[in-house]
Amino acid sequence: MRALGIDPVHETRRTFDGLLSAMSRPGTVQAVPAPADHAVVATFVDHEVTIATDDDSLRDALSGQGRLEAAAAENADIVHVRDHSRVDVRACKRGSLVEPSEGATVVYRVASVAAGSGEGTTVTLSGPGVDGTATLSVSLPESALAALAQAQSDYPRGVDAIFAAENRVAAVPRSVTMEVA
Repeated sequence: MRALGIDPVHETRRTFDGLLSAMSRPGTVQAVPAPADHAVVATFVDHEVTIATDDDSLRDALSGQGRLEAAAAENADIVHVRDHSRVDVRACKRGSLVEPSEGATVVYRVASVAAGSGEGTTVTLSGPGVDGTATLSVSLPESALAALAQAQSDYPRGVDAIFAAENRVAAVPRSVTMEVA
């Protein structure tokens, strides 16, 4: 994904490692190549994965590599969100009881994400991979995070969420309970 400024071997591997840590330890923030949202999408997307995005540079880069299988947000495997008000996460694919893994992965481009309280809305996480509870501060409005919590409220169905800011990611898998503060 050199068209995005992402080394297709080393930086996608580094991104994968960061995502694996973030998904297995919800509430932690991991370093990845910048821009983090592009690095995440470059790591996940291939010719078999559908994506919804309104980012023209991302769409052009994926298309130029033969990796763009565009879909509406309601039908996409990966939903890249730059403007949270344009996508209702509750309408994204949430999988089924038999195949919960068919739920979408929503990649939010945010200005900031931090473990603990900080700038933005604070959410409290509990569940698998979290020792007791963890807090995460995300620069999204409370309403957007409440919609995400609702989309994840029917475990094992739901969406996996990744918050990407500059060179950092945090993840909230569908198995985790998220409470908006």
